[in-house]
Amino acid sequence: MPARIEPATPPFGEDISRSLDRVMKGQPPLRLFTTLARDPRLFQKFFAGGLLDKGHLSIRQREIVIHRTTALCKSEYEWGVHVAVFSRLAGLTPEQVQASVTASANDACWSTEDQVLLRLCDSLHAHADIDDGLWDALRTYFSEEAIIELLMLAGFYRTVSYLTNGLRLPLEASGARFPA
Repeated sequence: MPARIEPATPPFGEDISRSLDRVMKGQPPLRLFTTLARDPRLFQKFFAGGLLDKGHLSIRQREIVIHRTTALCKSEYEWGVHVAVFSRLAGLTPEQVQASVTASANDACWSTEDQVLLRLCDSLHAHADIDDGLWDALRTYFSEEAIIELLMLAGFYRTVSYLTNGLRLPLEASGARFPA
């Protein structure tokens, strides 16, 4: 199925080129990024909202939330990009990568802290809220600032999923695919 909106083509404006170079580190830009590059304002807003910098979360915590959120939203595009680029850096095993799509939050491959993150994603996806028991579990492992970041991260990647799914972006050749 073709993308609903064609990406912009180089040359890009200086601000867009600089952002792409910083994020892509010499690799060709992702289709999502070049599609957003059609509008410099939207492109900059998107890049300003990303949370891939060093914050209150470890890369593992961040990627568990991104993997689970994009899997729940059925964004194979974004899930596949993050699996391909970050899952090893995050220390996620192949079993955990698969479980981010196919298993419950209580699957034995996850630590107790990981399970809390997955339960957070599941709750936000289903209810756009967190019950008091889950809130207390989050506070066991995370500072208040980290919890705010977790909420923002899950929300941002829900938005990314809306973009990748709604635009019908073709999967990146280098991206992983959902488990069968």
